[in-house]
Amino acid sequence: MDSLPDAIVQYILSHTSNAKDVASCTCVSKRWKDSMPYLRSLYFPRNLNDKLTGGDTTDNIVKQMVSSMCQLEELVVYCPFTSVGLASWLSLTGPSLRYLELRMDNLVEQQPCTDKPSKLDCIGAARNLESLKLWGVLMIHSPKWVFFQKLRNLEIVGARLENPALSVALQACPNLTHLSLLACEGLRSVSIELHQLEQCKLDFYGLGNCSLSIVSPKLEWLEVQGCSWIRVPETQCLRNLSIANNSGRVYMVDFGKLAALDFLSIRGVQWCWEAISKMLQLANEVKHLYMKVEFTGDFDALLPFPEIDFVEFFNTHPKLQKFDMHGAMFAALCQKNSLKNVDSRFVIHCLEETVITVRSPLNAEQKMNTLESLVKYGRNLKKMTIRILDMKSSHSSADDFFQEICRFRCLNRKIVSIE
Repeated sequence: MDSLPDAIVQYILSHTSNAKDVASCTCVSKRWKDSMPYLRSLYFPRNLNDKLTGGDTTDNIVKQMVSSMCQLEELVVYCPFTSVGLASWLSLTGPSLRYLELRMDNLVEQQPCTDKPSKLDCIGAARNLESLKLWGVLMIHSPKWVFFQKLRNLEIVGARLENPALSVALQACPNLTHLSLLACEGLRSVSIELHQLEQCKLDFYGLGNCSLSIVSPKLEWLEVQGCSWIRVPETQCLRNLSIANNSGRVYMVDFGKLAALDFLSIRGVQWCWEAISKMLQLANEVKHLYMKVEFTGDFDALLPFPEIDFVEFFNTHPKLQKFDMHGAMFAALCQKNSLKNVDSRFVIHCLEETVITVRSPLNAEQKMNTLESLVKYGRNLKKMTIRILDMKSSHSSADDFFQEICRFRCLNRKIVSIE
């Protein structure tokens, strides 16, 4: 590399970001050392302080390296640090910083009663941030953020939040296009009003009884886990929607018309049937539908799905190309009268792939009739996957049903497979 121009050497070394590698590079030669200040990115790993000696601290090491950079744009810190240390780094590099990722590790800390700023407060000094990612956050008091004009991406992972604090934080980031709140607890009612938001992923821990309201007219992608009441009135751009509740029940969904929706996933132990029915009605233009809800019913009553008319369902979802149905939904399409409206003129036009999870041998004859109808009337069906999941029965009916499925697979081996 001695024969290369300085600009080329600097470009090659600019792909180095790990703090340990950067420190090693400075020892190679004076030329390499002189190239280090032109790095755009620094990454400090979790184990940085494992071999510290003397009075060295991770705060001092990070500050020393950050202060040597001409125009640092990306800073990732996973090693332990203090609010004083963070404030000192950001005072040096705040104006040029575009991407900041911090492992906060303050979930169990109590907010200090002194005037010393918290770690969250210190982040406000990096006002030109475009992306901010925080791990292990305690946000029970509103952060003293003024305004992040350029911030487009905010991701918080593993957090204990209070509703007013989160509201203030989001108000300081009015131009977000991507928002992720993952593995967050402590929230009961969440209201998000971000007019530039395009993608939103929310995962709330707890009893699964959180309420959510989103006003974002440009929203294209929404994933929600852990909410019982969901209201999103402006959905004209929404293309991908996933709603799950693994701990509680989904009682109410209030969406605008889902005319642009391509993918819909609804999952959980129990949904109110009114909520399921409303989602299916609104998503009548959907192309990929994934349903894994075990029961319906209000409050503590766990009830099976009511009967669903086979013809009506596919006629009201004419663009459906892929259909994943698990247990309860498949059983609802296999009731005594589900196929009563099928005739020779009926055609499922767009369905190309279906994945069916079977959990019980009950109503075996009706289930086989439904499987045969999907193949017969699905003129463009290219693949059917039948998943046998935890089918336990001491009665011979389970073995007989499985044999029927195997026979069905043999007759349609180009399309049907069993898992």
